[in-house]
Amino acid sequence: MTPSPQIPGTRLLQRSGLIWYLTAAVGQLAFVWMIAHHYGGHTLRGDYPGWNDKPIIKGYVSGDTAGNIMFAVHVLLAAVITVAGLMQLIPQIRKHVPALHRWTGRLFLILAYIMALGGLWLGWVRGTRLSLNSDLAVTLNGILILIFATQAWRLAAARRIDEHRHWAMRTFIVVNGVWFLRIAIMAWAVLTHGWGMDDKLGGPVGTFLTFGAYLIPLAVLELYFMAQKSRHTIVKRNVSVLVLIMTAVMAVGIFGATAFMWGPYM
Repeated sequence: MTPSPQIPGTRLLQRSGLIWYLTAAVGQLAFVWMIAHHYGGHTLRGDYPGWNDKPIIKGYVSGDTAGNIMFAVHVLLAAVITVAGLMQLIPQIRKHVPALHRWTGRLFLILAYIMALGGLWLGWVRGTRLSLNSDLAVTLNGILILIFATQAWRLAAARRIDEHRHWAMRTFIVVNGVWFLRIAIMAWAVLTHGWGMDDKLGGPVGTFLTFGAYLIPLAVLELYFMAQKSRHTIVKRNVSVLVLIMTAVMAVGIFGATAFMWGPYM
C-alpha cells in the first residue's frame, strides 16, 4: 500500500511540540533538582525548620505535626510525579518499553490524586494561601486534576488508547499547574518588570497569572490536538507558531525561575 502523502505543516507541528517538551523538561528537571537538594536534604537531615530557608507560603510550623507531614509528602512527591510525567510523554518508552510506560503511568495517576487532594487540604484546612483569587485557582486546578486523571485511567482500562493519550496530556498540564504558575510569574516579572503584580497575587494581573498559568497551556494543547487532525496546512503552521511563541515565553520563565527562584537552593 502506498502511504498517504504527509500534509505540509505536519512536520513543523511535530517539531514545535518536541521543542516545547524539551524546553519544559529542562525547566522541570531544574525544579526537581531544587526539591531534592533543598527540601529532600533538609528532610533527610531532620532539619525541618530548614524548609523555611526558602521563601514559602507556609512550610514548617512548630507543633503542627499533621500539617508538617502533609507539606513534606506534598513537596517531595512533587519531584516524583514530575519525573513520572516527563517519562510518560517519551514515545520511545511507550513504544519499546510498554510495561515501564504502564507502571509509570499508574504511578503518575495515583500521585495525581494524592497531590490534588493534599493540595486542597493544605489550602483550605491548613490555611496555606495568598489570596482568594489564588485559593480559587488552586481549587479549580485540583478539581481538574481529579477529573482528568479519572478520564485518563478509565480510557486506558478500556483500551481506548488515542483518547487516553489526550486525557493523559491534559492531566500532565494540570498536574504541573504549580510549576506553570512559577514559570508564569517569572516570565511576567522578566518581561514586564513585575508590572501590576503584588506579593499576594491579587488583582487583575494576579488573577490572570494564577488561572492562566494552567488554563492557557490547556487551551494551546487543545489547539494542538485540533491541528493534528486538521487537513489544512495553514492551521498546522499557525498552531506551530503559537506553540513556539508559548515555548519562548516559557523559556524566559524557566530562566527567571532557575536563576532567581530555584538557583540559590539547588
